[in-house]
Amino acid sequence: MITLENITKSYHLSETEVPILKGIDLEIAAGEYVSIMGSSGSGKSTLMNIIGCLDRPSNGVYRLESRDLTTLDNDELAYIRNRRIGFVFQQFNLLSRATALENVMLPMIYAGVPKAERRSRAEAALVKVGLGDRLSNRPSQLSGGQQQRVAIARALVNEPALLLADEPTGALDTQTSQDVMDLFNSLNQQDITIVIITHEPDIAAQTHRKIVLQDGLVVDA
Repeated sequence: MITLENITKSYHLSETEVPILKGIDLEIAAGEYVSIMGSSGSGKSTLMNIIGCLDRPSNGVYRLESRDLTTLDNDELAYIRNRRIGFVFQQFNLLSRATALENVMLPMIYAGVPKAERRSRAEAALVKVGLGDRLSNRPSQLSGGQQQRVAIARALVNEPALLLADEPTGALDTQTSQDVMDLFNSLNQQDITIVIITHEPDIAAQTHRKIVLQDGLVVDA
């Protein structure tokens, strides 16, 4: 599913080059459920951005489903993000004035899916995450855990090859966090590849493999 070969990433600040990733070699198989851990400054957010096609590496090769993404232009990367990768973020990133159904339909608008199909697929995704009775609710009418479930449904609606979650439980209480992790486990049992970026050991422990970054390098995989 994912192959990273000697991935480096540096940023230029004033006249100084700051290395963030210093040569990442990593493979994640289709259907795996993994976490990426590391302290602040370890490079895990930068790595997530590269895996999610939100940023490009400075050097190295990134293959998703055997396709070398480092050769693609910005439009091609945007297509990959929309069709092959689903994103779940810590702050949910829902449109406040839109209903749960409308929020979940949004990625399909960009994908050019016909309106009737958008609605049926969005409804099915919300049912899958246990919110079939909350289609018309706006984010302010939902709990934090329910909002994150809407975000997960939105991430799933284009049937991505990869679900990428960045600190998905960071804004939730303990019980709600566990409910979300139970949902991820259920989704993985349906052969969805899931990568979770987290700094919480108890969250990482619930995934099947833990990848640890330190100072821009993989120190445990």
